[in-house]
Amino acid sequence: MENIILYGSKYGSTRRYAEALAEKTGIPAVRYEDAPGLSDKKTIVYLGGLYAGGVLGLSKTMRGFSLRDGQKLILVTVGLADPKEPENRANIRTSLQGYLPAELFHQMKIYHLRGGIDYQNLSLAHRAVMALLYQSLRRIPVEKQTPENRALIETYGKQVDFTDLGALEPIIQEIQE
Repeated sequence: MENIILYGSKYGSTRRYAEALAEKTGIPAVRYEDAPGLSDKKTIVYLGGLYAGGVLGLSKTMRGFSLRDGQKLILVTVGLADPKEPENRANIRTSLQGYLPAELFHQMKIYHLRGGIDYQNLSLAHRAVMALLYQSLRRIPVEKQTPENRALIETYGKQVDFTDLGALEPIIQEIQE
């Protein structure tokens, strides 16, 4: 297996993207917890759900890893916030720079996809965090709220799915280059 798709998904959106990407490319998709060694892989695609500013499983998977000549690393984040908003992309990238080695961060290709949320399926801890966040965001005057804040307020307590499998096309092209 010369190429691999790894993914970290807690509630399913990221897993759906990883499975669709695997189907379209013929590259096997594996949960990051079950990842084999990466040193012999030519292309490594990591899809990870965004939770509290971090990408699920990414730091554990990339610990001690460095790209060798001929290797390609593609990172795909999946979150509730709309990645078409420049501020959202900037926030994600700033967070990534905080916990990835600078050399690795600058060598990887990064893509952002939108997932979904179903408050009924959240763990008790995640539900509590979201409730606190919602309450704090509601106190911010509307004119000072970011697009990400407004989206969270609008979707709070609901089941929403922004998954768009068509958004995988640029990633497929990147893999094939």
